[in-house]
Amino acid sequence: MYTAKDFKSNQEVRWCPGCGDHAVLAALQRALPTVSEEAGLPKEKFVVVSGIGCSSRLPYYMDTYGFHSIHGRATAISTGIKVARPELSVWQACGDGDALAIGGNHFIHAIRRNIDINIVLFNNRIYGLTKGQYSPTSKLGAITKTSPYGTVEPPFNPGSLVLGAKGTFFARSLDMDLKFNEEIMVAAARHKGTSVMEMLTNCVIFNDGTHKEISDPAVKADRTLVLRHGEKMIFGAKRDKGLVLDGMGLKVVTIGENGVTEDDILVHDAHCPDPGLQLMLAEMKGPDFPVALGILRDVEADTYDAGVNRQVDEVSARARIHCVDDLLRSGSTWEV
Repeated sequence: MYTAKDFKSNQEVRWCPGCGDHAVLAALQRALPTVSEEAGLPKEKFVVVSGIGCSSRLPYYMDTYGFHSIHGRATAISTGIKVARPELSVWQACGDGDALAIGGNHFIHAIRRNIDINIVLFNNRIYGLTKGQYSPTSKLGAITKTSPYGTVEPPFNPGSLVLGAKGTFFARSLDMDLKFNEEIMVAAARHKGTSVMEMLTNCVIFNDGTHKEISDPAVKADRTLVLRHGEKMIFGAKRDKGLVLDGMGLKVVTIGENGVTEDDILVHDAHCPDPGLQLMLAEMKGPDFPVALGILRDVEADTYDAGVNRQVDEVSARARIHCVDDLLRSGSTWEV
């Protein structure tokens, strides 16, 4: 039995005081003992991979094997590790700039292939390590070092991107919700395929309060919807608001008004193969809708790494060449 302490390295954590990354790190260190116990994996079977950015320091703070790769290439490294060593539990730490900009191509194709890796996507809507340039998730009109008059491009929605790439697991959460994030990470480890966890983190230096419209305790209950499979989509400080279908879209209603009862409220189905409703949930934003948190999608599908290794076994079983000597003596040969 491991504890969170067993997954903490002896390295000094060098993130800024107050950075949301601290909380995500703590949640991962708390989650891995459960993952280890459930999967029967010793600590030596875990590896944490990262690219470049503030979040990519994470492997140094984990007492596991780690690989600090180059900018945007963490997903490519994670893919290679999982295919070559399928028995390993592979965790990837990456930022919104690292994963969705220079690393966007690797990111979407890992999701499409459904490689059995766990991607923790830190989204603070800014490039923090390089001192405050706007990222693919920065708000439209954001004032940054590279957009002094405001950005003129709409941001990516990571949830929509994952579901559009036929993702099989997507979850979203706030950095401060440690227990909830631990729960999400354990569920991601159980999932066979690419698990993407978008962690909405705060950068206290270059983008402080970027998620305050939903993270502020005074408004959080009314502006977020915590999703759990099989439960009603009810939210609000008084637990009196919910979601219903209105034609082809979603609508927020108040229970007890206009004849609306709790029976009318939609039930969340994270296992539904059709991503239509899940995509609508991923797209929700204020002020008209709450932001959906929790596991939006969790469906089964064949994984790329299992397919590759199955193919290797099948080809090897019927191959005539089993070593270099067989290769050299195959085809046309002559004795000199």
